[in-house]
Amino acid sequence: MTSYRVFRRRAGRAGRSATLTVSVSFRTEPALYTIECSGDAAVLRLVSDDDTNRLTRARVEALTAAIEELAHWALSRLVITGNAHFFSAGADLNEIAALTGPEALRFARMGQRLMSSVASFPSPTVAAIHGYCMGGGLDLALACDRRIAGPHALFGHRGAALGLITGWGGTQRLPRLIGKARALQMFLAAEKVHAKHALQIGLVDALAEDPMQAALGHVINS
Repeated sequence: MTSYRVFRRRAGRAGRSATLTVSVSFRTEPALYTIECSGDAAVLRLVSDDDTNRLTRARVEALTAAIEELAHWALSRLVITGNAHFFSAGADLNEIAALTGPEALRFARMGQRLMSSVASFPSPTVAAIHGYCMGGGLDLALACDRRIAGPHALFGHRGAALGLITGWGGTQRLPRLIGKARALQMFLAAEKVHAKHALQIGLVDALAEDPMQAALGHVINS
């Protein structure tokens, strides 16, 4: 499905900007994400057939390409979200189990590029989180400027229970956000954190019944 909208491209070296009509793909096939427009904001929604929004290699590559393209356009904000039950369940463990050593390194760098594209996005970014936000999904939320969660959101880095640790930047971003001791507890004890506790420790910035609308409003007012 394709829609045509008018965006203003960010100013280049000459300080000029140009208004161009561009083709925006709102849904990939097979379904990996959708892009919805709300005024001059973009809402990037992770989608999957099983609703878990696992960060497969195909989805990571597609998300990176989409975000790097969106960075060229004069958006007021970017909101990243999932569905009512999953923001993202994290990386696909079946894919990880099949990786060789060199492939695992490439996969780590692939995920790092995605997180860097979010962290360096030129407009404010907000993760609007319902349900499970786990592993690489949590890394994605951590890369955003702000995180707004629904009352039943659940966070965790469960890799330690499987003998794994994230290679996508979470080991740096999480301690900076909530402190080293709490971050180690989440990593090493594979602790799950519920929404209210996440707010108390600073993992999320706010709770809302409708995180999407709250995220859009937050960026509008920021």
